[in-house]
Amino acid sequence: MSFHTFKLRFRRTRRKQLARVLQLVVGTNEQLDKNFLGRLGKFRIIWKFLLVWTLLFLLVAGGLVVQLAELKKYYQVLRPTPGGMYAEGIEGTFTTANPLYAVNDVDTSVSQLLFAGLLTYNDHNQLTGNLADRWSANANGTVYTVHLRPNLRWHDGRPLTAADVVFTYQTIQNPDAQSPLLPSWQGVTVAAVDNRTITFSLPNPLSSFPYSLTNGIVPKHILQVLDVADLRSAAFNASAPVGAGPFVWSSVGVSGTNENAEEQIILRPFAGYWAGAPRLDSFSIHAYANRPAMLAAYHRKEITAMAGLDQVPAGIAREKSPHVYDLPLTAGTFVFFKTTDPVLKDARVRQALVAGADRSAIIARLGYPALSVDGPLLKGQLGYDPAYTQVTNHPDQAGKLLDAAGWQMGAKGVRMKNGQPLTFFLSVAQDTEYMPVARHLRDQWKLLGVDVQLQPLQPDAFQSGLARHSYQAVLYGISIGSDPDVFVYWDSTQANVLSPNRLNFSEYSSPVADAALEAGRTRLDNQLRAIKYRSFLQAWQKDAPALGLYQPRLLYISHVQVYGLGTNQINTDADRFDNVQNWMIHLNWVTP
Repeated sequence: MSFHTFKLRFRRTRRKQLARVLQLVVGTNEQLDKNFLGRLGKFRIIWKFLLVWTLLFLLVAGGLVVQLAELKKYYQVLRPTPGGMYAEGIEGTFTTANPLYAVNDVDTSVSQLLFAGLLTYNDHNQLTGNLADRWSANANGTVYTVHLRPNLRWHDGRPLTAADVVFTYQTIQNPDAQSPLLPSWQGVTVAAVDNRTITFSLPNPLSSFPYSLTNGIVPKHILQVLDVADLRSAAFNASAPVGAGPFVWSSVGVSGTNENAEEQIILRPFAGYWAGAPRLDSFSIHAYANRPAMLAAYHRKEITAMAGLDQVPAGIAREKSPHVYDLPLTAGTFVFFKTTDPVLKDARVRQALVAGADRSAIIARLGYPALSVDGPLLKGQLGYDPAYTQVTNHPDQAGKLLDAAGWQMGAKGVRMKNGQPLTFFLSVAQDTEYMPVARHLRDQWKLLGVDVQLQPLQPDAFQSGLARHSYQAVLYGISIGSDPDVFVYWDSTQANVLSPNRLNFSEYSSPVADAALEAGRTRLDNQLRAIKYRSFLQAWQKDAPALGLYQPRLLYISHVQVYGLGTNQINTDADRFDNVQNWMIHLNWVTP
């Protein structure tokens, strides 16, 4: 076949194919016009019908979704579950985790997480076993016997025995160790009966002694090789501590310098903790050199929570759902009147200052629900008696007391006596919640004709003046604790410059109070103790060595709800961790 013939045949074939394609296109257009475009006009007739069915379908589908959600709530509940990394911010500097030396907020927090004491506190702030499962006292309260739980372990896996307990307290008692706990342990003999039993022999009966057994125990097998004089600066304290508490040391890191410094102490859960491994995956303490740095880190959500603020910052208060916890402390905020001061030595003047103050108004302005303090013991405490409490907000009575004491109102609104004005200085720590309290008191007492001069001091200067008793009156908070033994604050021996702590800030001296305090702390029977303390309460009410105001709080702020963190009373800030092994921050649907 020639090329010309092939070319003609190819052209005919192509024309036939094009004709078929054209015919198919025309047919398709006709069908589209007939079956779709031609019927669009009819949609106007049925659109309401289609809309009703569409809405009905959506309603049924939505109902099914809601029903399934409700059934999920019926068959499952939303509960906190383990897991998560927890980071807490505290203002301060980390120096030691060793419970024999931990004093500041950062150190005591880290120490509480790493170490465990013989005893601790339960959710009702009652003394309960920790490393120890039981304890007892002999008939006269001079020998206490403590029994350890079986199979206790240190973080490094070594057994924890009575030898570690004896080593801990004998180290505290050694003056070369320079432990701040030494004054509480002088004269006490500690001995191991066997691997799980320890006896504490006291020189005199002391009913409050078990409350001294909450400090952390340290490992003998690690620290016994060190010279006691070198223990305070040992590497163990800040780079490789080994305890028996709920968390294990992981690492420490430092970022920034000077005022911008931040320390991060990373801890991980201890699987061998006697009360069970913590529910959190990790716990870290972030120590900030200043408060603005901590607040900035909180806003960036670099930390989960913050502890130790005086009040909720305005920026956080405006957030949609900050979790704010007010944990009442078993402590009391008082104005301590220096009873040896020439102006304040007259009990009638002190009584007038008590009667002329308005405690309720001060508490109302704190910004949080504080419990009032109206005596040397806290409400609900063993020995507390409402019959012997301070009554405030009676300015008329206050005026009569000052008149009887010879202080007459002067022309300038200040009372005078023998040509001298009724005036004194009230010392207060600067930049604390005590400052507005001091101003309120000054204004209240001014109405009585008393000229109160506020003396705000920086923290270091304030603490120095407190230790030297270089003040006329001081606004300050003291830790009282669960037990009513307040001997160190009100017994006359504790005002002496030779006393270990000199915590009798009022320099109060009363033979009646001294005898009652001594009798109350040496009786084991609770009813008898309460009876013995009654004379002390009567003398304290009459002598008015201080003005009771309110129980302070630990303010705790978190981005998330912390399940397991209670709002019960605690004795120290670090006691917020008494139940830390049960803390959880995650929520999930689970089947009951």
